[in-house]
Amino acid sequence: MEARIPARRWGFVIPMAIVMYILAYVDRINVAMILPYVDQSFGLSAADSGFAAGIFFVGYMVLQIPGGILASRWSARKTVAILMVLWGVTAVATGFVQSRNQLYAARFILGIFEGGVWPAVLVLLATWFPQNERARANAFWMSCLPISAVFMAPLTGWLLNFLTWRTVFVIEGLPPLVWVFVWWFFIADRPSEAVWVSAAERDYVEGAIARENAGKPASAGIVAAMTDRTVVWLVVAYFFWMAGFYGFTMWVPAVVKGFAGPDTSSFTVGAISAIPFAFALVSMLATSAWSDRMMKRQAFVAVPAVIGAIGLIAGQFVHAPALQLMFLIIAAIGVYGPYGPFWAIPSAILRPEVTGVAMGLINMANLGGFLGPYVVGYVRTATGSGFAGFLVLAVFLLIAAGIVMMIGADKRIAALRGDRVAGEAGIRRPIGPHAHAAGD
Repeated sequence: MEARIPARRWGFVIPMAIVMYILAYVDRINVAMILPYVDQSFGLSAADSGFAAGIFFVGYMVLQIPGGILASRWSARKTVAILMVLWGVTAVATGFVQSRNQLYAARFILGIFEGGVWPAVLVLLATWFPQNERARANAFWMSCLPISAVFMAPLTGWLLNFLTWRTVFVIEGLPPLVWVFVWWFFIADRPSEAVWVSAAERDYVEGAIARENAGKPASAGIVAAMTDRTVVWLVVAYFFWMAGFYGFTMWVPAVVKGFAGPDTSSFTVGAISAIPFAFALVSMLATSAWSDRMMKRQAFVAVPAVIGAIGLIAGQFVHAPALQLMFLIIAAIGVYGPYGPFWAIPSAILRPEVTGVAMGLINMANLGGFLGPYVVGYVRTATGSGFAGFLVLAVFLLIAAGIVMMIGADKRIAALRGDRVAGEAGIRRPIGPHAHAAGD
């Protein structure tokens, strides 16, 4: 029975990856807290701040596909380690910029080096966790996103009470240069290369994944994977989702400061800003667990996105601080919820040798992370209010939800699993530790 299979990978691979990506994601969280202080040095407008936050995602596109290819065909472990060193050095260097343009350049280069990490880790997880565990594995790893916000926003705010913005950039850029040694010596690309995995766990994981891949058609190559209909629509959906996602996350501290008052300390703003992300963490884990249990993906992406849109829109019609915080929480629950199920789709429909390039292509749509913050910043500068900007972000999320619901990913995954009952009649066979094989 699967329930008796050792599961050390859950307590080993996932935590290592969580810490690693927290150290990367902090560069997207801390900028929202630090930019108001940079403004005092360089005279940044709200639009300039949005540009400085968003230019990261232009650079982020550069290594998406190369990172996925390197991880699939060479080594996810080595790819991440090299990029960790490069982004750590760049993050530290950001503390030494002397002009607005240098700040933009540092953010752009930082995006380049961090861009290859996401597809590389997804490739790594796909070699350690079979399909009926993958949404949960993705979500547990991606819990680093709200965890970063919960802990790093208050920490950054606290540091800014005592240190200059330059020093904070330097301090928060150093940890990746230390963690790379832990990553290098303890992470393996697959169970067969890990000394800490039992024979039973290794045989279970590699056997289950081999059986899944045996049911997939032979790969027609990288170009075919990149032009796959489902992959193309996932790219479009991810673009709009990320526009709404980062437009929300980058401006949460500004919204909190707006209703908390101008005299509120940086630490307090950071602490209040962390509250929605704590709820987002619960949303990610619950949504992914439910998605794995049902072995469905589309609804578990689309419904949270709609909830996020509702939170963004409704929050613009209330003025009481408690209600504004409540709708920030609802928005956070929605924009973070889809992560696990969404990223379980590519590895379910494609063979492992081309999954990395497909996930890299999809993650290039993080360019939406440039559009979202910039739209909000531009509207705030032009109108003095963020209402229209957040309304646009909500529309982005609704577009993403609509696209995901029409792509037919669930039927395609069911067909590849040979699950004709689920695919045609809507009747689900049990999935998980207590499932019986067909014909039992």
